[in-house]
Amino acid sequence: MKIHFVTHGCKANQYDSERFRQELEARGAQSVDDPAEADAYVINTCTVTNNADAAARKAIRRLKRDNPDAQIIVAGCSAALHFDAYQGMEQVTGVVKGHDAVEVAGMLAPVSPLIDIHEEPIGGLLLKRNERGTRGWMKIQDGCNRRCSFCATKLARGKSRSRGEDAIIAEARQLAEFHREIVFTGIHIGHYGIDMEEPKSHTFSLLIQRLLDEVPGVRFRMGSIEATEIDDLMLDLLAESDGRLVPHLHVPMQAGSNAVLRNMRRWHTREQYRDRLLEITERLPYLGLGADVIVGFPGETDEDFADTVDLVETLPFTYLHVFPYSERDGTVAAEMDGKIHGDVKAARSQHLRDLAQAKGMAYQRERVGQAAEIVVEDNDYGVTEDYLRVRLVGNPAERIGDLVYAPLQMDGEQMIARV
Repeated sequence: MKIHFVTHGCKANQYDSERFRQELEARGAQSVDDPAEADAYVINTCTVTNNADAAARKAIRRLKRDNPDAQIIVAGCSAALHFDAYQGMEQVTGVVKGHDAVEVAGMLAPVSPLIDIHEEPIGGLLLKRNERGTRGWMKIQDGCNRRCSFCATKLARGKSRSRGEDAIIAEARQLAEFHREIVFTGIHIGHYGIDMEEPKSHTFSLLIQRLLDEVPGVRFRMGSIEATEIDDLMLDLLAESDGRLVPHLHVPMQAGSNAVLRNMRRWHTREQYRDRLLEITERLPYLGLGADVIVGFPGETDEDFADTVDLVETLPFTYLHVFPYSERDGTVAAEMDGKIHGDVKAARSQHLRDLAQAKGMAYQRERVGQAAEIVVEDNDYGVTEDYLRVRLVGNPAERIGDLVYAPLQMDGEQMIARV
């Protein structure tokens, strides 16, 4: 059976799709990149916005229209929240509430599963990312204990569950055989260990320290992590690991107004967020720094948005992910008054995107002439330790998957390096 995978959403979803692929290939299935070649499709859905739910339904209808004989299995966060709706679609063969690779595979290839696939609360070991993946994803936990008023992820993923350290070490060693960079993924990675006995002995920082000690020859990158959960040990590892814990942080901000942060049910103030990031940047010679920002949250005034702009201008961001607020069914924010008009949200979003682009270009120009450690990817591009996308010249096709050192240059507004 030939299977094509469609993944919507975050890196955690990408990791889960890799486990779907691995489980199905272990049962004799073949993964294909071309949808037209497939006998079946596995669609891993996202529910971060109502538009994400709609995109999954649209993909299902399109794939069935183009390939009427194919089977379609739907899984993921949107499937967890809207199980009955997907089951009611005539195009759908089966639905999995969440991300269970064994259940997904069993719908298409019901034979013996991989050994110990359920050993951990979020699944067994990922042995290798697909052939096109030069950086390996490694999920260390799933779920979230927070209750942000705008977010449906907790509804779809449940409470935070951490993988055991030994399983993570074993998976990292396996991934390091094929990937020179491993990216930590999860839903709330800063809460790694919080559900374990003696959680102070099982923090994310201690896990990273152990990985650096026990898994040589590979560098590690953190996925999204809250600024207030970057403790002093983690900062020491960023500053003193010779780049093995790369100088790149993606730290969700969501808003720069304390009033909006309270309405979002965030647990930090703008001052706590700002002060911790300034402490971090003082320790590091350079840092790729990104954030998520939601604009047009219910009740956000012009003054609130001005506070967000001020915080973005204050901090040395190199990029932003800017999202106009999108209502999510079943969340607290969906019931709030003070809805913001779409034109206002669009204008505020564009303002922040323009500001982020200017800050990113200024940072890239500061990096010109400096050496970078670059993971070579397909299509003549690579990713630096500080998360700059670089066009590679020379013979990059011969170095795909390698780490290369090269000075950074600019060609117009494009960063380049010769390998």
